[in-house]
Amino acid sequence: MITIYGSPKSSSGRCFWCLEEIGAKYEAKSVNFKEKEHKSEAYLKINPNGKVPALVDDGFVMSESMAINLYLAEKYKPELLGKSINDKAKVSQWSIWAIADLQPPLIDIFIQLVFVPEERRDTAAIEKAQKKLPDLLEILDTQLENNDYLIGNEFSLADLNVNSVVSICFHVNYDLSKYENIKRWLSKIGERPAFKKYMELCQ
Repeated sequence: MITIYGSPKSSSGRCFWCLEEIGAKYEAKSVNFKEKEHKSEAYLKINPNGKVPALVDDGFVMSESMAINLYLAEKYKPELLGKSINDKAKVSQWSIWAIADLQPPLIDIFIQLVFVPEERRDTAAIEKAQKKLPDLLEILDTQLENNDYLIGNEFSLADLNVNSVVSICFHVNYDLSKYENIKRWLSKIGERPAFKKYMELCQ
């Protein structure tokens, strides 16, 4: 049995989506941050970092959402990693790019707009983060120029992982209208049954 700790609305969301893509049965357990459950002795035994997500699969424990997804794909639906060693390398490349390059400025903006009261927001921090996004999004848009997906014309874990980061744009009202290839890609992914199921979980 697979147990996922966290909420579909949190950074755990990409793991819920991946679980739907692989078609695995799983149990979801919420972690109440207001009640400091993430710092409880019991939870710290599962994830010493005191964060979500965490995953337990028949006693095997994992943390870090991107690593969890790579594990789930490898074990339960390896076709999500591509057909060759080169495809697998590209899945890792794009997943790392998303979490290391694209996500930080988006999270900087998200924190200011969602968690910081308007009168205390650091507008300079928001503007600094916003200036980083066009170049990063242009990289992604260019990659998708002649491809339906990030790695050729088949959906892969790279699309799931990168999409889960790009979606933060909607939560910070960042305008994606000029990125035609990204918009097409988002629309295509939005038709996937597993994505629709994941979105239902977020309601």
